[in-house]
Amino acid sequence: MHPGRTRDHAGLLDGIPRQRPTAQETAREAADEAPEGGDIAKPPVTAGPPVVSAGPRARACLRRAVRLVPTPTGTPFTFAYTLLLFTTSLYMEFGDPDTVRTLIEGSSTDVQHLSRTPVLVLVASALWIAGGISSPWAVGFVFILTALERRVGGLRTAGVFLLGHVVATLVTEVPVGVSVMAGQLPDSSLHRLDYGISFGLMASVGALAGLLPPLLRWPLLGVMAVLLTQDLLDMADPLASWGHPTALLVGVVCWPVLRRADGRRAARRDDAPSAVADGQIGSYVP
Repeated sequence: MHPGRTRDHAGLLDGIPRQRPTAQETAREAADEAPEGGDIAKPPVTAGPPVVSAGPRARACLRRAVRLVPTPTGTPFTFAYTLLLFTTSLYMEFGDPDTVRTLIEGSSTDVQHLSRTPVLVLVASALWIAGGISSPWAVGFVFILTALERRVGGLRTAGVFLLGHVVATLVTEVPVGVSVMAGQLPDSSLHRLDYGISFGLMASVGALAGLLPPLLRWPLLGVMAVLLTQDLLDMADPLASWGHPTALLVGVVCWPVLRRADGRRAARRDDAPSAVADGQIGSYVP
């Protein structure tokens, strides 16, 4: 057949509407266009809605929970102090009662001991937990000091704890000595039993509050104010009742110093990843 006639017939058919191919013709065309292996291309699979994995969220929650627990590398001061208090609390619970009583009396920060060996008893009195390891003071100690040390470091945390412990002890015991000398209290007041970590812990609470966002800071201070006010109204232990708010104020006074320290540590944490990427330092430990 002449090629020109083919083109002419094709031109004549352009104006005639074409019929839709039947199902058999469509299947035959698909079979002709299929690869040689005989596999027919499968229709594209439409992706469903994205599935959100709970893995990263669970890991993030786990990391936050772990940061509330003291570790030897992350919070060495709190970790070592916790082990020491755990040991003394076990001895208080299971040791010889007479020996335990003698040790606690020798660690008491009463006026008589403070006038003779002030440094020794101030340190020794902070080695015991009033009420034992199951008391609320023990639980609060672990979480509060861990959170504070992770923000400002071990030395500053130890400084806040010791400052609150010493200041609150002197504020409560010195008036007792003065009152005894003035004849307003009996001589037996010089030998009262006074020991524990509560003053240092309250100072740590006050210090940590200054590093928290306002939505957490003021509710925390409000709860502490209610508890301390109730303690003052009950007057179960007048000296300790006045010592706890004093220690809390000591922690609040430390806010400017601790906030500057926290800011410097945060800046180092932000700069460390870029320094590692640039090869300036080999490793970074927060």
